[in-house]
Amino acid sequence: MPLSITFHGAAGTVTGSKHLLGLPDGRRVLLDCGMFQGEGPASDALNRRFGFNPEDIDALVLSHAHIDHSGLIPRMVAEGFRGPIYATEATRDLCEILLADSAYIQESDYRYDAKRAKKQGKAMTEIGPLYDSGDVAATMDLFRLVPYATPTVILPGVELTFIDTGHILGSASVHLTISGREGVRRISFSGDVGRYVDRLVPPPQPFPQADIIICESTYGDRDHPAAEGYEAELLGHVKRICVEQNGRLVIPAFSVGRTQELLHQLNKYFNQGLLPRVPVFVDSPLSVNATGIYRKHSALLRPEIRKELERDPDLFGFPGVEFVREASRSKELNGRKGPSITIAASGMMDAGRIRHHLFHSLGDPANAVLIVGFCAPGTFGARLLERPSTVNMYGEEVQVRASILTMDSYSAHADRSELLKWIGCQDPSLVRKVFLVHGADNSRENFRDLLNGQGFRRVELPRQGQRFEV
Repeated sequence: MPLSITFHGAAGTVTGSKHLLGLPDGRRVLLDCGMFQGEGPASDALNRRFGFNPEDIDALVLSHAHIDHSGLIPRMVAEGFRGPIYATEATRDLCEILLADSAYIQESDYRYDAKRAKKQGKAMTEIGPLYDSGDVAATMDLFRLVPYATPTVILPGVELTFIDTGHILGSASVHLTISGREGVRRISFSGDVGRYVDRLVPPPQPFPQADIIICESTYGDRDHPAAEGYEAELLGHVKRICVEQNGRLVIPAFSVGRTQELLHQLNKYFNQGLLPRVPVFVDSPLSVNATGIYRKHSALLRPEIRKELERDPDLFGFPGVEFVREASRSKELNGRKGPSITIAASGMMDAGRIRHHLFHSLGDPANAVLIVGFCAPGTFGARLLERPSTVNMYGEEVQVRASILTMDSYSAHADRSELLKWIGCQDPSLVRKVFLVHGADNSRENFRDLLNGQGFRRVELPRQGQRFEV
């Protein structure tokens, strides 16, 4: 039986990362098990069908904790998966809170849908939530921790090495050396590649020579703005919206990564005496917990950030910032007057407390929404980026009078130049094939052409469910 790769997610999309390795002896290793997001009912249907039997998976290797890479692991466990889950320690800690939050959302959404269906006299099409908190608890028992740059045997003849990709805390590219009667095959999976800029975590690290590379391509068709001016740009938005217009600056941000970057920057403004006297609200229990994990794993931060910790033991807190946990307090924020900064999840604006803040803020021209991350096609965030005159929220047409601002420089994803830099440590003549995943088709096609120009001649754009012998 030949070695094979089957792409069960993030193939022509940017969510649902899920790549299945079929080994020559019949064993199976799954790279990531992410949730599809942003496609409405279609996402739910995709999330309920893996395309393989979870009981047949011998091991799962997880690149990082973001839900589009980890969010369906409890669903696998609910359907019988009992193998080990290999991840870094920080990824495991972040998964503990992210998956618990996801289970709460699954359960809450199902109860709401069931209640609405009963009221309308309709039958429920789904049989229960995707998974529940018990499935998450069982999932956490399966984690096996692997440090960076430490070759580890995960199955007979299969050795795993994690290399830091600088995307979020604990993120890693995955490198497998598979040995057998057919010889040795080296397979590398990028996970999500971070930035080569001065942020909280170190930049992506070079990885060993590979025969097969599975590479993300989220920004494969464009470059981010120059990073040098992003600090002044953020401060400019705060001054203009909150001070000059006396308005509310609402920032949708992922609970892991982006929120901590923003808090660190606002903390720097405060320490430098530049931050206006404006209340800052971090309205997400998940963000609060994630920030605690960033504090716990401070040894993984850039050396310059660790030096900052010697002068300021709390890089994410400062006078004027309030971490909001209670839903009642969250609701109070929408009734207060005067300027403020509100950071809330989710980053793509499809769920979470950010929805309520947008509902109460979009109609006021003094306010602004600052979008600092990628919004997948089909999400509410992508719709708002089109700057429509109205949006539908909670069954109402809401006027969009607030400014819609963007700062791509805060993205945690490598742009096309940075992706080329990441893969540039490879000898293209030794790479048998590159598979581009985690990107829309235009991004993948553009990046394929760039890779061809760098000497990578065999670049594939896999489709959902497509299998390749390698």
